[in-house]
Amino acid sequence: MSPTRHAAVLGSPIAHSLSPVLHRAAYAELGLSDWSYDRFEVDEAALPGFLEKLGPQWAGLSLTMPLKRAVIPLLDGISATAASVEAVNTVVFTADGRRLGDNTDIPGMLAALRERGVERVERASILGAGATASSALAALSRICTGEVTAYVRSDARADEMRGWGERLGITVRTAAWEDAAAAFEAPLTVATTPAGTTDALAAAVPDRPGTLFDVLYEPWPTALAGAWADRGGAVVGGLDLLVHQAVLQVEQMTGRSPAPLAAMRKAGEAALAAR
Repeated sequence: MSPTRHAAVLGSPIAHSLSPVLHRAAYAELGLSDWSYDRFEVDEAALPGFLEKLGPQWAGLSLTMPLKRAVIPLLDGISATAASVEAVNTVVFTADGRRLGDNTDIPGMLAALRERGVERVERASILGAGATASSALAALSRICTGEVTAYVRSDARADEMRGWGERLGITVRTAAWEDAAAAFEAPLTVATTPAGTTDALAAAVPDRPGTLFDVLYEPWPTALAGAWADRGGAVVGGLDLLVHQAVLQVEQMTGRSPAPLAAMRKAGEAALAAR
């Protein structure tokens, strides 16, 4: 019997995405044998045409870069969470044909931190200033009672992060990337930079570190995460984030809750180990 409900992840590049592994594991655990989840290479130019071709059998889409902002004008509405960072990573198609956008990265970050016992911090640091950093800042605006220090490489990036702080209602102080080792003095450090960027900082991890949230999942552990764990600090990884945001996507797209977190994480770990 062919699937009667479809979902997929879109982006460019997309071949590396673990989303199909996670969502298919959820469907199997939930007994949704008539659901399919695929991946499609779609860039900003191709996105409008792709959306127009989707029929009523489509339930939803996961979006990765570079589509998280490009999709917004193509939607009928977005959640307050998505609007807060101008980024949509989840689209749900309603029974009446509307396209609704949400951002599960932000609550996914909070859920991943909560799983490690981090529910409130007095201050935090962010390494980097890209799109993921703005989502991290939005998450921190809900749990950080004091200021966030963002370590960035340029004045323009510093201005952007301070602007996001004003918009999200959290005090953001910026500092030069050359001083990034000072980030580890905070009880929570969120690393949002590409692979290899923080490797040189591994030697600066203090003897009694707080919590590190490193959003990468491949390669894993990063040099920074490895050094952090060696010194007894708590580490939240990119797979934790990926699984928690996917749990929320599955629940929105299928209407089934709770999504099977443990089965999805196990499938993700197995897929990474096989690479």
